[in-house]
Amino acid sequence: PEGSAPAETGTPAPDATLTLKIGVSTNDEDPRNIAAQQFADEIAEKTGGALTAQVYPAGQLGGDADLINSMALDSGTVDIIITDASNFATYDPKMGISALPFQFADFEEAWAFMDSEVEAAAEEGLLDCNMRVLAHYCNGFRCVTNNKKAVETPDDMKGMLIRTPENPVIMATMTALGANPQPLAFSELYQALNQGTYDAQENPIPVIYNNQLYEVQKYLSVTNHIYSGMCFTIAESTWQKLSPEQQEIVSAAAKASADYDREMNKAQSDELVATLEESGMQINYPDLQPFADATASVLTDNADSYGDLLDKLTEWKAARG
Repeated sequence: PEGSAPAETGTPAPDATLTLKIGVSTNDEDPRNIAAQQFADEIAEKTGGALTAQVYPAGQLGGDADLINSMALDSGTVDIIITDASNFATYDPKMGISALPFQFADFEEAWAFMDSEVEAAAEEGLLDCNMRVLAHYCNGFRCVTNNKKAVETPDDMKGMLIRTPENPVIMATMTALGANPQPLAFSELYQALNQGTYDAQENPIPVIYNNQLYEVQKYLSVTNHIYSGMCFTIAESTWQKLSPEQQEIVSAAAKASADYDREMNKAQSDELVATLEESGMQINYPDLQPFADATASVLTDNADSYGDLLDKLTEWKAARG
């Protein structure tokens, strides 16, 4: 019967209590941290306290690249990470598929893709790296900010020193636009912009606002160049410590928190542009076709790394009409 002690099968019962460490690079105002806290509350409630989770925001357990490395190495530093799907492309190039430039018209299409069989196929290879994706958070559409001038055309980005995550697809996109991308951990970004080490950065609007980047960047160009879908990812070694019932609870709580995160992110993406303007940023909406044309090569140059997934992405979009 439900709730009874596990049958003696020769495998040890799960630890009486287990605290999962959740690592996130952005600060605790960010939607992914708020949603991760909802996840933590839900698993504690549903398991009667046998499972709890502690959220470590602002890169306390490492930046995004560090978090992924820690999980791949099974270092025990972190149990769950919530980071951009394409940040995993350093381990499996197929994971860049969701971040190809100018692929999704709106949030609904992007969310549907993240939950599709095409994305699931891209994620299969991560299991061999000790990473199991349970749900997809949303980070919004990435936009360019800088301290030099309003970016109206790709020409305006020529030679601009721009911070990116350690992410092959984002770096290739910035290079195609003529900028000079240099990776840096997110936790170091505010200070680097404040000191003028970088001219520019690119992130979704909620990230720009919630991490106060408007204090150190003057211009926001709504380029929406890449959709930033995020993977709520648990270490496979941690997953195997859970009983089947706990796995079910954790999986359901991850999906519920992802729904919450998505709605929050969409609302903030719509609402925060006006707030950023009030905070002193100059905002412009460039014609995106020249940007899409300039970055078309990002798809073709890296086609081999996606195998048949590029064709499947095209078919998936066609089927949606």
